[in-house]
Amino acid sequence: MKQLLFIFCLMLLGSGVSLGQIQSGNINNTNSLTQDDGFSYIRPQEYIIGGVEVSGTQYLDNDVLITISKLSVGNRIEVPGEAISNAIKNLWLQGLFDDVAINVKSVKGDSIFFDIAVVERPRLTRIDITGLNKSQIKDIQERVNGNSGKILNENLLSTTKNTIERYLAEKGYLYPEIKMSQVKDTTEVNNQILVVDVDRNSKVKVNRINIDGNSVFSDSKLRKFMKKIKQRTWWRVWGSGKFNNKKYDEAKVNLITKVHEEGYRDAEILSDTVRKVSNKRVDIDIKLYEGPRYYYGNISWSGNAKYSDTVLNTVLGIKKGDVFSEDKLMVKLYGPSRSGADVSSLYLNDGYLTFSVDPVQTKIYGDTIDMELRMYEGPQYTVSKVSVKGNDVTNDRVILREIANKPGQKFSKDLVMRTVQTIAQLGNFDETKTNPVPIPNQLEGTVDMEYNVVEKPSDQIELSGGFGGNRIIGTLGLTFNNFSTRKLFDKGAWKPLPRGDGQKLSLRGQTNGKQYQSYSFSFSEPWLGGKKPIYFGISAFTSSSSYGYNPWTGKQTVPDEEMQRIRMNGFTISLGKRLNWPDNYFRLNYAANVQQYKLQNWRGYLFETGTSYNFNLTQEISRNSLDALIYPTSGTNIKFTIQATPPYSLFNNTNYLTASDKERYKFTEYHKWKFDSQWFQRIAGKLVLKAQAQFGFLGTYSSATGQPAFERFKLGGDGMQGFDFIQGSEIIAMRGYANGYIIPEGSDPGVAQNSGSPIYTKYQLELRYPIMVTDQATAFGLVFGEAGNTWNNFKDFNPFQVRRTLGVGARVYLPIFGMLGIDYGYGFDAIPGVAESQWRQNVTFSIQQNIGGF
Repeated sequence: MKQLLFIFCLMLLGSGVSLGQIQSGNINNTNSLTQDDGFSYIRPQEYIIGGVEVSGTQYLDNDVLITISKLSVGNRIEVPGEAISNAIKNLWLQGLFDDVAINVKSVKGDSIFFDIAVVERPRLTRIDITGLNKSQIKDIQERVNGNSGKILNENLLSTTKNTIERYLAEKGYLYPEIKMSQVKDTTEVNNQILVVDVDRNSKVKVNRINIDGNSVFSDSKLRKFMKKIKQRTWWRVWGSGKFNNKKYDEAKVNLITKVHEEGYRDAEILSDTVRKVSNKRVDIDIKLYEGPRYYYGNISWSGNAKYSDTVLNTVLGIKKGDVFSEDKLMVKLYGPSRSGADVSSLYLNDGYLTFSVDPVQTKIYGDTIDMELRMYEGPQYTVSKVSVKGNDVTNDRVILREIANKPGQKFSKDLVMRTVQTIAQLGNFDETKTNPVPIPNQLEGTVDMEYNVVEKPSDQIELSGGFGGNRIIGTLGLTFNNFSTRKLFDKGAWKPLPRGDGQKLSLRGQTNGKQYQSYSFSFSEPWLGGKKPIYFGISAFTSSSSYGYNPWTGKQTVPDEEMQRIRMNGFTISLGKRLNWPDNYFRLNYAANVQQYKLQNWRGYLFETGTSYNFNLTQEISRNSLDALIYPTSGTNIKFTIQATPPYSLFNNTNYLTASDKERYKFTEYHKWKFDSQWFQRIAGKLVLKAQAQFGFLGTYSSATGQPAFERFKLGGDGMQGFDFIQGSEIIAMRGYANGYIIPEGSDPGVAQNSGSPIYTKYQLELRYPIMVTDQATAFGLVFGEAGNTWNNFKDFNPFQVRRTLGVGARVYLPIFGMLGIDYGYGFDAIPGVAESQWRQNVTFSIQQNIGGF
């Protein structure tokens, strides 16, 4: 009885409690309404909302806040009641305020007027980060700079911290320490600066990978399957890099994929844990379920009308009893093959654009799986129209004439891929972004082909300075790879030169004053007349070198008759044609060349004074199937060249045994044979192997004439012509040795190094790894091994008696400059009669060398 009386008294007291100054969830009555005014939690009263105002806002919209509160004018509510408490709760849930209060402004009859008083949370001016380097701070700020101006609440603080942690985890810093503080921004009202102090600690690497549950596969083999995640070992210099969550996820997927490929299709990772060992190391624990090994059972086909089961089984190459592998099955069904070595290519190369095949497991018994390959062949499609997009500079016809799959022909995947390769070899487009898009018309059985391309800078400038002959040598070269003679008289097309027709114009000059000058010009048109793939080229050069000038003042120091001079002039015209047999990768080129050599007291040649003419015809057959121009990863580039002059000695009645040098060398006669082959293959991931073999032989028609004075081979060095007076020689690079210093055994070093050799061979193996491959620049590192040698006559020729070198290098391709290279090579075999300080050249530089292989 006493307890009931006590509760009753509390209720009476509660009915008289005022509603004054209760905030953050209750009504704040500025008019100090009390029980005498009719407000009571025991006896709430009904009112009509007569008006609602908002006070205290700085950035927020008052009308939006009133809408969020759901205190709408005209609504009938109880006071006190749920509507008031819900209004406060709704506003708090927005996370925008430090304080919220609802005040009763006034009461008029049965109408009540409210004032929603709020205190907005501060806003973020910016985020200042300390403890990281400039590039890391820049990267993080780019990810969080969208937060400026936002409310500085717990969610923003948490998001910022998580963003920094994710970024550092990508870089291998798994356990950073992040402290945040807020500083008032004196330049803005109610704004604050978030200061983040980061101690990233050390990068985290994998200490051990522990695998449990495996009985078929060894731990070491399973770790190899994980590829990008490697545990620490004493012998591993590369490959044991930072731990990365993304790489770890990829490694787990690759692990299961590899196990599935071995026939264990039920294999899965039951659980995995990354355990912190220290701030620098983590252990990975993986629990694996291997399951049983499965094999292919009966394989049947359905829906095939074009090809028989026998043909399809031959292409598939999978037999009953083979280890079951879904990955191998999909490769044999869908590629990646361009030559019909997979079922998809077999159909797509024959016009069946909508072909598809669905492998269905029809029966599983024991360790055997029966498969039914359900095919939809569809109709054969014929190419109706071909168009190009994205070529802002190059004319449509330059690209369209390279299209292998012509309108009216059956659609062919092989020809489409060949077209993509040919467009890349033009050198005017980014080969990684050329995208063929087939647009089929099922009603008519036709397909329109749209080739999307992206132009890239292709013109090149060579501007360099060097030191040679005791003087500064300057070089200026300009190459325009997309020139247009058709627009020469169109003033609007000169930007700075007319472009767009795929022609090539090259101008180059090199000089150090009076002592040395060299100028050259070349022009080529890949489609003579614009209708047939007949290559036309024309080039000319003139070069002069003189000794007898003071290298610093330029004044002549000896009489004219004692000056040492050589002038070389040359002109070439060439024609080439693409062949369709043995396949359409072959080309046949012809060239007619005229060179004049004028010597005065010029030492180092077979004669010192006189004039020599070189009229020769060249025939070259080549095959180029490289997949890219700048950084090829597959394909071959083979070139066989025969160059010959008329056999003057057979009909000019000259006795070469008694003839003077002027008569003997007036008309140079020789036959020259060259072979150069390169092969590129991706061997693991992005690692590319390049193999090359070269051979050159300079022969004579008659033993009486002796070896010709020009057209010899000079082996060694960077392979660049540069400041080299011997322009009548062919220069072949071989790193680790100085220019031209690989000379035949027993030769006079002074003569052989200047004049060159009639026979050479060279072999090369090179491993390349890309650092960056974009349309703006291409860069890759390389490790190389080279071997080569030269001989004076064929009876001494031994292709295995070579001088060897090993080294490393790097290449950077910039569209405006071409290919720039630096190499460090170490030659192992000395040159007899030559001091090591002369023949060894460890570091070599090159420019625009071996683009696309040659």
